[in-house]
Amino acid sequence: MEKTIDGVFTVIQDLLNTPAANWLERGLDASTLRQRVLANNLANVETPNFKRSEVSFEEELKKAQAQKANLALVRTHPRHRPNFSLLKEVRPRIYMDSASTMRNDGNNVDVDSENAKLAINSLNYNTLTQQLSSQYSRLRNVINEGRR
Repeated sequence: MEKTIDGVFTVIQDLLNTPAANWLERGLDASTLRQRVLANNLANVETPNFKRSEVSFEEELKKAQAQKANLALVRTHPRHRPNFSLLKEVRPRIYMDSASTMRNDGNNVDVDSENAKLAINSLNYNTLTQQLSSQYSRLRNVINEGRR
């Protein structure tokens, strides 16, 4: 009986852990991190010599995709999955913007710019959650239709 339950869990895990779902989850993680970093920037707007931070995820993704394009992979069938091994290594990176200064006290946080980035990040997060929800809804529909 345990082997059957383990087998069912493995099948369910395989259905939920698709490359698309994994990428959507990574995007959500990056958006969450970006939200925290932007909130920290705004919280320190009055702190002398504070330097704002930024999250780099999309740039890291582009770099990994460029590296992937240089790999000579052979796909024997057009419906075979491409190689995602390099893309699995992509993680959001936080870096500090120490080059600019907005005020005489050395702080470089621009409230309007940070608020605009928060709004964009919120839209991105909502889009990613809708896409992930849609993917799970399609899976749920396949499971429910399979019962009939």
